[in-house]
Amino acid sequence: MDLLEAVQIKRHRLTVEQFDRMKEAGVFSPDVRVELIEGQVVELAPRGSRQHSAVSRLSRLLIEAIGDRALVSPQLAIRLDRMTELEPDLAVCKPRDDSYAAVLPTGADALLVIEIADTTLDYDVRVKGPLYARHGVPEYWIFDLPARALRRFRNARSDKYTDVSAFETPDIIALPGLQGTRVDLAGVL
Repeated sequence: MDLLEAVQIKRHRLTVEQFDRMKEAGVFSPDVRVELIEGQVVELAPRGSRQHSAVSRLSRLLIEAIGDRALVSPQLAIRLDRMTELEPDLAVCKPRDDSYAAVLPTGADALLVIEIADTTLDYDVRVKGPLYARHGVPEYWIFDLPARALRRFRNARSDKYTDVSAFETPDIIALPGLQGTRVDLAGVL
């Protein structure tokens, strides 16, 4: 057990505004990736070459399939509420004239959020999944690199997805919120 968990202490939780100001001020080293989860700063695992490669391939496939009907963004932060700001590997968001320059997308803006898990599967499933579901992200995918599988989460209810499936060899899949748009995922893994 963590020493701080063993005693009752008052913790200071950050808002996303405070967190963003800290990032802008350079409080966090540029080579450290962090997210804000329910007011707590969480350090993320470093990205490896397999993860970078999968993000690049998937970005290209999604942009080709979607065109200008939605915004495909790698590593764009999503503000879920005033205490939680996550940085998924990829997000497909509703289009906006300013491409979210004025304000970060929210769960309601997201059509699909994608994580590429090389060493973070448990965190992506048990921590991020319930947060995305609770904040209205309609569909959440996790590419599980070690298992070479796609885990697909749909139908958010409260803080979980009720429709969960896995594909060992993902191929052509319809994209949520983009009627008739399909993407061939065979080459991602």
